[in-house]
Amino acid sequence: MNIKTLCCCMLLSISTLHAAPADYTQPVDVRSDFWEASIQDNISIYRENVEVRQGSMLIKAVRLEANASAGRGNEVLIASGSPATYSQTLEDGKKVTAQANEIRYDLASRTLTLTGNAEMSQSGSLVQGAVIRYNIATQQLSAESEQNRRVTTIFTPEIKENP
Repeated sequence: MNIKTLCCCMLLSISTLHAAPADYTQPVDVRSDFWEASIQDNISIYRENVEVRQGSMLIKAVRLEANASAGRGNEVLIASGSPATYSQTLEDGKKVTAQANEIRYDLASRTLTLTGNAEMSQSGSLVQGAVIRYNIATQQLSAESEQNRRVTTIFTPEIKENP
């Protein structure tokens, strides 16, 4: 399979990665065992058993920094862990999952950036790389490798039952 065909297959398989529209109309709910904030800087730090929910979206982490300095609706959430995890139920009812050392969620642009041992999977297909960027609004996905390693994409064929 040549690289052009592989890229087309990857885009087609990942093109269904869009969350239910209701998720983005829901408030972002953050819970943890410990919280501290710098009111002057508009930064909150959550630690231990951190869970971020927005509709069906769930991010779990050991630590979360929520930066609200750009104003309401422009918050940036940076979750870290060993690994931090992300899951969301899509419009078609399928689940997408991801994990990385750091997950950055930019609420204004609806962009997830997974950094460090990043991987994202849906319906048995998997993308791995040093950095994975997923724009939820435009449904664009990209992955970058690190030195001496390559981006890995594994497609699992759909098993069809015989009539």
